[in-house]
Amino acid sequence: METLKSVIPEHIVQTVKSSSSVDDLISSSSSLLGFLVGLAQFQQAVSELGDPDLGCCGKSLEASLDFKRRGNLSFRSRSFDDALRFYSKALRLAPPPRGDKSLLASLFLNRANALHNLGLVEESLRDCHRALRIDPYYAKAWYRRGKLNTLRGNYKDAFRDITVSLSLESSPAGKKQLQSQLLAIPHFLNQHNAPSSSGAVDYLPNLQSQVKLRCVSTKDKGRGMVSECDVQQASVIHVEQPFCVVISKSCRETHCHFCLNELPADAVPCPSCSLPVYCSESCQVQSGGMLSTNEVHKTQFFQSLPDDIVEHIKSVTSTVKNYSETECVQEHQHECQGANWPAVLPSDTVLAGRVIIKLINQGEIAIDLSNLQEKLDLSHSYSKMSPESKLELHLLSIVLIWCLNKSFCPDLSVCETSVTQTILLLSQIKVNSMAIVRMKSSGDAFKCIPAGNVSEKEPIQSLEQIRVGQALYKTGSLFNHSCKPNIHLYFLSRGLVMRTTEFIPMGCPLELSYGPEVGKWDCKDRIRFLEEEYFFHCRCCGCSQMNISDLVINGYCCVNTSCTGVVLDSSVAAWESEKLNHFLAAPKSLDNHFLVSEKVCTGVSEVASSLLTKPSGSLHLEADKCLKCGSRCEVQYSHVEVNKAWNNLRRVDELMNSGRANISVLSDCLRSIAVLRTSLHMYNKDIADVSQLTLFMPKDSKHCYSILHMLIFRKNRHYTRFTFLFVQAEDKVAQACYLAGEMKGAREHCEASIKILKRLYGDEHVVIGNEMVKLASIQLASGDSCGAWETTKRLSQIFSKYYGSHAETLFAYLSCLKLEAAQAVNFCS
Repeated sequence: METLKSVIPEHIVQTVKSSSSVDDLISSSSSLLGFLVGLAQFQQAVSELGDPDLGCCGKSLEASLDFKRRGNLSFRSRSFDDALRFYSKALRLAPPPRGDKSLLASLFLNRANALHNLGLVEESLRDCHRALRIDPYYAKAWYRRGKLNTLRGNYKDAFRDITVSLSLESSPAGKKQLQSQLLAIPHFLNQHNAPSSSGAVDYLPNLQSQVKLRCVSTKDKGRGMVSECDVQQASVIHVEQPFCVVISKSCRETHCHFCLNELPADAVPCPSCSLPVYCSESCQVQSGGMLSTNEVHKTQFFQSLPDDIVEHIKSVTSTVKNYSETECVQEHQHECQGANWPAVLPSDTVLAGRVIIKLINQGEIAIDLSNLQEKLDLSHSYSKMSPESKLELHLLSIVLIWCLNKSFCPDLSVCETSVTQTILLLSQIKVNSMAIVRMKSSGDAFKCIPAGNVSEKEPIQSLEQIRVGQALYKTGSLFNHSCKPNIHLYFLSRGLVMRTTEFIPMGCPLELSYGPEVGKWDCKDRIRFLEEEYFFHCRCCGCSQMNISDLVINGYCCVNTSCTGVVLDSSVAAWESEKLNHFLAAPKSLDNHFLVSEKVCTGVSEVASSLLTKPSGSLHLEADKCLKCGSRCEVQYSHVEVNKAWNNLRRVDELMNSGRANISVLSDCLRSIAVLRTSLHMYNKDIADVSQLTLFMPKDSKHCYSILHMLIFRKNRHYTRFTFLFVQAEDKVAQACYLAGEMKGAREHCEASIKILKRLYGDEHVVIGNEMVKLASIQLASGDSCGAWETTKRLSQIFSKYYGSHAETLFAYLSCLKLEAAQAVNFCS
């Protein structure tokens, strides 16, 4: 893109950057399109993107065979993890089975063998199914399936599988071995088949019958959603399947390209190109891919077999029974040509392509896309975008339309109208699409085995949010933003679920957070982000009232060590003064739901009690002055020292990354932490990251050094990097305390972090539940079963408020954590 930008004449660049209305877009699109069509660099670029023969996303027999060979070598050396990885890569690149089906079938069976050796019986069984659907006469696959069914206790199917394998075996020695295998299978009469494991299905919940939503239009926020009745806390108010979805580039190797759930060990590749990977055949079919199958006939191999065995063969190898009623979305079909553009273009551009092709396939839009906007009926803010963003959207739209035309839809018109409509579509996606997220544990703690027991526990359980995809929900996009949202959204597979987090009276706006919330960022940063990303100035309740979190999140401490007051720098003080006086001066009719006194958080008195005694309408928050006791503080000096401390910590982090760290560099680290502790307010957001590090310093400096040493040099764990910046240090320190046997220190650290987070977010915010997961795991590890049980009950209550009955579906370890805590309490009693 940068190369193309550099050759565009300046007058066209200025025409594009100054465009705002639809009429302007037609002119700017025509000018840029006309220039690019005759440009050799453009023709070369789109050819490389859209020509399947030049693409890198197609199949490769040579590469597949090479990965198979490497997998075989790894398997023979008993490196089963490596074998699994190589076989999976070979499957992804293997051409579809047209004439010779042996390669694909053998790869599935080889991977089944590797999975079996890794103890993944269900995954191995599924790969056997795949091999047999491709080649029903594959004796080794029937044999492996029989062995697996024997392990599962499914002796009836095991007997039939080995019987089929015996009928296909040609060597006398092989037949003799299989006959002995048949005799070794326990008597299967009156035995029930073991249940097949095809993975959990994430069904969307039903709405409460009394909940009815209405779209309204307001002067300040445009369209939004309200309820026509009172809605209780934790009520499901909206569920929706997406109009279109695309996976994030960073998750292409780890998550299913259709349902966006984490990939199992036996992931299924697309049969026609090497880009998508699915968690199951069901997702593959729904995405538009066809299963590799081979029709079973009653050939000479099976003529001597009983009819029930033949029926067993057909039931195992048939796909009609399992997938004939599966709804086909076909969102990947137009990308499935091996061309580069779906892999190279930004995710939101690929999402735009899926929207266009879906509407074309449904016959709802013209080939020049002239009626695209009326079909989507979504808002956009193109006129408010930066000039550089406008130029970027023009280029991406032209490239996308050209690629769609050349690689899939030759009837699609490449003209100024189609480009204009695509530019508007991209601007709509920017402000209307939602990030689909998953909560991922930092470790595999509390991973249950079928018996319900805990198979292995990592010391600390912590959660992080991962953006796995981007989707367009036509109704979901109508909900407006608030930095203090009253609804919470989450995702079951691709499906969107919205649930209330508090009681909402009839007619009250239903609002979610577009990202920044009170407690996560301070007010000025939230408003700046929303203006830059969503092009509106936020005036929600969180940005118009004073919150303790906005005061302390980047605040400094008072010089009086016994005072809990907060000191603000000039920029924060000016911002807080402006927003508070603006709110107090506004007519009360603008907000009938709250009284002015209720707008001031009760927690403000803890850190800024002097504000509550000032007359309304004339508030001015003085910088460099404690808002509680009035003491003068040198914030500028503290600011310089804090910056130095963070620079020192960055240096330590860089040394960790380069492997050049040693104990001697930690003295600077410890001094820097002490500076942060003595300069920043006790509820400052950054203190939540480093507060507990200094717990050990006054007591035992050597002990602190040993813990930090372990953080650097502990091997074979994912807690080896001592990163203060950009990740939360409390996870690292709590883990270090555990490794050092300091259960008390680890617990105190989590409790201190929770105390700070409650000031920033409130007592029942979901982030408190996330932190309590860590605390419960520490309590269990330290033998505090009663404490773990109480913490688990509390975090379950918080999760139920945000996720309802889906909490244990979304957080698989939660049920195991509850079970472990309950068992520990019962054992102690």
